[in-house]
Amino acid sequence: MTAWRELSRFTGDAVLVASKDLRIEWRARTALGQMLPFAVLVLVLFGFALDANRPTLRLATPGLLWMTVLFATVVAVQRSVAVESADGARRMLLLSGMAPAAAFAGKAAAVAVQLLVVEALLVPGVVLLYDADIESVPLVVATCVAATVGLAAAGSLLGAVVAGVRAHQTVLPILLLPVSAPVLIAATRAFADGFGTVAVDGWPWVALLAGFAAVNAVVGAVVYGPLLEDT
Repeated sequence: MTAWRELSRFTGDAVLVASKDLRIEWRARTALGQMLPFAVLVLVLFGFALDANRPTLRLATPGLLWMTVLFATVVAVQRSVAVESADGARRMLLLSGMAPAAAFAGKAAAVAVQLLVVEALLVPGVVLLYDADIESVPLVVATCVAATVGLAAAGSLLGAVVAGVRAHQTVLPILLLPVSAPVLIAATRAFADGFGTVAVDGWPWVALLAGFAAVNAVVGAVVYGPLLEDT
């Protein structure tokens, strides 16, 4: 019963933090208002840069999409850090008695939800813009979920690392982009199978994404408390 009670409290606290961040974002629409236009603009510009070469666009679709999602992750995490730094919210979170791991899970979940919304619009967008075909919907969905959890966990962890840095908006991309390279590579390979652009089995890459997400989630849950105290 004690373990069940602790799990219920953990889940409740995580949902509370996630819903708080999502409510703030819904009212301000800052991150999504920046991410969606930016993502669409990147995809359109790549289309022009490749001179509407349909075969090339179809081959490049997985990589272009996940590069766009990676940049959107930077925007979402920067917004999350800004929200947590405003009006002493980070200090209040530390004094609330909430488990740091639950707070981390809630922050990462809020970022993940925003990214999934962006991806839900980007995937149909690239299908229309680049004349791409989805050959395996389950593979595409599984890739989106696993990669998004990994990116959100890594981003939330690094967001806590740079929260006390004056130039955190500059430092965050420098840290996040290299750390997220395995996700970018694995998600691109899995999407290549899902879109049928390359003859490769995408499911092992999804398993790799799931492992990366699990590692980031565990590390973030363990070190988030000390990071809160330091910042």
